Amino acid sequence: MELNQEQLQHFTKEGFLLVHDILADSDLDPVIQEYEDHIDRRARELLGQGKLSQLYEDQSFEHRLVCIFRENNEIYPELDIMHLRGKASFGFLRNKKLMAIVASIVGPEVTCSPIQHIRAKLPMGLTPGGADAHVASWHQDAGVTWNDADPYFILTVWIPLVEATEENGCLQIIPRAHGRGLLEHHSRVGVGTTIIDEEMPSQGVLNLPMKKGSVLLMHKETPHRSTTNQSDAVRWSMDLRYQQTGTPTGRPFHPSFVAYSQSNPSSVLEDHETWSKMWGQALENSVGIQPHRWSQKS
Repeated sequence: MELNQEQLQHFTKEGFLLVHDILADSDLDPVIQEYEDHIDRRARELLGQGKLSQLYEDQSFEHRLVCIFRENNEIYPELDIMHLRGKASFGFLRNKKLMAIVASIVGPEVTCSPIQHIRAKLPMGLTPGGADAHVASWHQDAGVTWNDADPYFILTVWIPLVEATEENGCLQIIPRAHGRGLLEHHSRVGVGTTIIDEEMPSQGVLNLPMKKGSVLLMHKETPHRSTTNQSDAVRWSMDLRYQQTGTPTGRPFHPSFVAYSQSNPSSVLEDHETWSKMWGQALENSVGIQPHRWSQKS
């Protein structure tokens, strides 16, 4: 489904567009199953090593990880997309329904940025080390790339794998705050990259609870944040970026790939093993590189 003119005008004016019921369970469930399988496999390993008292296999997708992490949280660092690198997750990055709406804004030649995440946002206090990278202060996505990408448009695509509510930390955005370019940010330990107080826009804040199957499209200059998860379940989501093929991603040390091409369909990367190897090599070679432009302060 391509976006219509009314939707495109809304995105241009407001800096975001929430599209309801665009994805079916059949689009998202293979990704969920991939994660369920990984969690089950790792739980069985932990049980066999005496690090877990039971498998908690009667628990739902949203609750099983919570039960496991109350006893052992060593699975946590493995869950983001570039670490798990699952076949279904890679396939979803090129989902036909998703590409149709992305191409409506980006154009007919689409590259998937290396800024891609699958986030397991845990209930408050359960994240290893106390800090939670999935609780984000006010920022623009333009602020988490290197400056080579500044002149170019990058589309943020945020997708809940389970219902995102105010209780479990849905996104909050500031509409109509794009168009001013990159605001001044800073990066602080335990807080992350955030807009400095003096630069914060004065427009009102909009909460965006979302059902599974909905998709949020966001301009890279739209300020947004994600608050703590006050529920007893994991808020699972995908956080992706797409842009015109041939433009800098602002993450030259991590792999991008062609996800859709009207003019040259054969240029689309469809081989999962190649994508997985690209990520494996990039993670190994980029150790010590600062991915954000703002130096971290204590």
